[in-house]
Amino acid sequence: MNTPIYFYRANDEYGIFSNFHRYGFWEGKTRWRTVEHYFQAQKFLDPAIQRQIQRCFKASEAAEIGRNRKLPLRKDWESIKNEVMRHAVLQKFSQHEEASALLLSTGDRLLIEHTSKDAYWGDGGDGSGKNMLGTILMEVREHLRTERM
Repeated sequence: MNTPIYFYRANDEYGIFSNFHRYGFWEGKTRWRTVEHYFQAQKFLDPAIQRQIQRCFKASEAAEIGRNRKLPLRKDWESIKNEVMRHAVLQKFSQHEEASALLLSTGDRLLIEHTSKDAYWGDGGDGSGKNMLGTILMEVREHLRTERM
C-alpha cells in the first residue's frame, strides 16, 4: 500500500521537503538560504526589500517580512506564486543530491504538507486544503526522475 508521506517541520523525518529546511540554492550569483527566503522575496519588486529578506538569518524572519501587508506586494503575485514556488523547489532539489535522492526515494507516494496553518500550500490540517507544496514536490520528483532516465 502506498501510504502518504506527511511533512511540515524542517527537523522531522521528511523535513527536507519543508521550505524552511536549511537547504537553499543559488540563483545566478545570489545565494538563498532556504526556499522560504526566495519565495518571500519574490513577492516584492523593490530590490531593497528583496535584499532585506535574502539577508535574514532564519526562514521564519524572511516569512515575517514577506507576510507584512504594509509592504507593497507586487500586483501579479497571485498569478505567479505557484511558478515562483515551483522554480525554487526545483532549484533546491536539483542543487542538493541528498535532497534529490530522498525525494526520488518516495516513489509514487503522495506528499502532503500537513498543517492547520495553511490551506493553500498545505492540507489545512484536516485534508481539505489544496496541498500545493506537496503537489509541486511531486511534480519536481517526476521531473527529476525523467531527467535521470
